[in-house]
Amino acid sequence: MVVEDDDDLRFAVAAELRAAGLTVAEAADIAAADQAVRAGEHACVVFDRMLPDGDAITYVHQRRQDGWATPVLFLTSLDKLADRVAGFEHGGDDYLAKPFAVAELTARVLALCRRAGSGRPSVLRHEDLEMDCARREVRRAGVLLTVSDKEFAVLEHLLTRAGQAVSRTELIEHCWDSSTDPMSNVVDAVVKRLRAKLAEPRLIHTLHGRGFRLGSA
Repeated sequence: MVVEDDDDLRFAVAAELRAAGLTVAEAADIAAADQAVRAGEHACVVFDRMLPDGDAITYVHQRRQDGWATPVLFLTSLDKLADRVAGFEHGGDDYLAKPFAVAELTARVLALCRRAGSGRPSVLRHEDLEMDCARREVRRAGVLLTVSDKEFAVLEHLLTRAGQAVSRTELIEHCWDSSTDPMSNVVDAVVKRLRAKLAEPRLIHTLHGRGFRLGSA
């Protein structure tokens, strides 16, 4: 998740991270970020320090005391040594001063995401479907499939919820940016392409009025 009140910068950073294959949520202030943090899991959160409703290091420090362990990167124009030390002392895992190179930010975020994912299996499986998240490879019955970044993201989310109903809105929130219309047919288009690539027997089933479910019929 990217928490930044400068809309242009937030959109640009989120776009670059998505281009690197990540699913990115966005928030413009601490209140929105807190709601998202409490509602779901994130592999990493990028916080601008000075937000409209406060200094993010105060929020992170408070959440750390509650046991919140998600890696945090502070992105800020406060680049003095004392500022960087304060960021680490208040629970930050990394600190990058503005202006910054997008390639460096992306590399740092990917490193933090790998750290966050070290406790979960890097390979997801269901029946004869296998997804290697580290190598970003998908196989069905041992056959390597070619999937786009968006198809990979949707399939990964369905695999983590195998056997459960997953709504279109949930898929949009996890796999698209905040500007995507939840009433659009983008999800259906991606699912249609995935079904064609996964072939038979069908693994992704439509639940009318509820969304989709990955699993046996």
